[in-house]
Amino acid sequence: LAALGADAQLTALLGTAMYDAPPRGATPPYLVIARHDLVLRDGDAAPGYEHRVIIHLWHPDPSRKAVLAMAERVTAALVDAALAPAGLFVTTQLHQRTDTAIDLDTGQARAALTLGFFTEPAA
Repeated sequence: LAALGADAQLTALLGTAMYDAPPRGATPPYLVIARHDLVLRDGDAAPGYEHRVIIHLWHPDPSRKAVLAMAERVTAALVDAALAPAGLFVTTQLHQRTDTAIDLDTGQARAALTLGFFTEPAA
């Protein structure tokens, strides 16, 4: 969330509407970190970790273009930027896929962004 909040273009699109859990009663646009899965991937010299992060983005209009612009900024903030989480060294940052849909009940655009990271403990 810190890396996302530091991206000025993303905050221009979302404001501070970035959550770890789906909000009740919040209105789009907003971002939710839907999943963060962690798998131990030991290497020869040091333990490593594979992270899969799924982020859901919501836009109030039925606009794939608008929700994809949000997904592009999230990708730039998390995959194209130099991340330095406390105690970890990020060795790989990947955009794995983006799925979009228009919610039939609300008419809102949604994107599910899947990102992958590999980390090792910082020396």
